[in-house]
Amino acid sequence: MDRLAQHRVLLTNDDGIGADGLALIERLVAPHAGDVWVVAPSEERSGASHSISMHDPIRHREIDARHHAIKGTPTDCALMGIYELMPEPPSLMISGINWGANLAEDVTYSGTAAAAMEGALLGVPAIALSQVHAYEEIHWATAERFTPQVIDGILAAGIAPGTFVNVNFPPVPPEAVRGIRVCQQGIRPPGAFKPVHRVDERRKSYYWIKISRVDHDIDPNTDLHAIENNEIAVCPIQLDMTAGGSLPALREAFFDHRA
Repeated sequence: MDRLAQHRVLLTNDDGIGADGLALIERLVAPHAGDVWVVAPSEERSGASHSISMHDPIRHREIDARHHAIKGTPTDCALMGIYELMPEPPSLMISGINWGANLAEDVTYSGTAAAAMEGALLGVPAIALSQVHAYEEIHWATAERFTPQVIDGILAAGIAPGTFVNVNFPPVPPEAVRGIRVCQQGIRPPGAFKPVHRVDERRKSYYWIKISRVDHDIDPNTDLHAIENNEIAVCPIQLDMTAGGSLPALREAFFDHRA
């Protein structure tokens, strides 16, 4: 990862400061980068999406000069690292390596992706990394083997302003990986997240969000298909969410209402 030598790197995640994936990415990056900082949530914040702590104080705990735990969201961590803790802003942000998939619409829920998104919003090139698993053995060796190649390729291509790159490693050992595919973001049919009613020991109702994937045909151009094919999915994500295809009809509908 020779291209990292010129970078000040901010590492974060949503699994928490003690997560295996965060330790792995630091171990991979630190020998090559010019300067590495870790600013991550003090506890797991998976599913935090792009939330910020607007109504709660953000607590900071310094582990050492370059390792900081934040009682807040992954977005809070990005803000704290960039604005408050690092003496100079990072030139690259890496979020992850996440314990689990961030594919298709997962990106809208993901704290991992959100931290990279915040970096992109603040003008910092950003990469989100995730190791897919299916609650069996998690193949960290796959992420360890291919992360250097993936980062090198992304830095060689460049990360356009207003974007970040979302990477998912398939849930197989390194020798079973069939390649790296640059692809588009997929989308699953609705119904993956549903509230399930339960009753506690005091006979009070509560709900637990159940995750169950819905079977569907998978577009071969997407990150979902790449992972199904045991490929590494590399997907550029843009922050401009304008639905360009809907603009003409809406402009026509409101033509007579312009000021």
